[in-house]
Amino acid sequence: MSPAEPLIRNISDTARWVAVYRARESERPDALFRDPFAARLAGKRGEEIAAEVLRRSRNDWSLVIRTYLFDRFVDDHVRRGGDMVINLAAGLDARPYRMDLPPSLRWVEVDLPGIVDYKEEVLAGEKPAARSGASASTSRIARRGAPSSRSWGARRRPRSS
Repeated sequence: MSPAEPLIRNISDTARWVAVYRARESERPDALFRDPFAARLAGKRGEEIAAEVLRRSRNDWSLVIRTYLFDRFVDDHVRRGGDMVINLAAGLDARPYRMDLPPSLRWVEVDLPGIVDYKEEVLAGEKPAARSGASASTSRIARRGAPSSRSWGARRRPRSS
């Protein structure tokens, strides 16, 4: 990373940064969770960002706890009979690959095209984890281009008084 280059170039860099902390937690013998894909997803760019952030601040614990809590939310949702997870701004989340999820669960990820393409490239050949060796359904949706007033706002009906 050059001195002239910003630490975070775009929002997708934050996904790489968070993946570093998932990888580090996964290496601990008493880890709160395991993410065998995190180091690959973080890549060199994620390591560069994390090293610089660590130099400035020691708040890495909050990203580990965030992952742990969201894992528990997903577990609870499935246990209560939930059959779909829609993961907005999914980033480099590897939950459908690393968690024990039922094969009937539909997992939909929505994010920017660049990060979706990157994750698909890194995880090519991997299968989502699920009970009984079956695959959980995983869909990825990437919005190509910014919404226009024509496609989003112009079709709304006027409010009635």
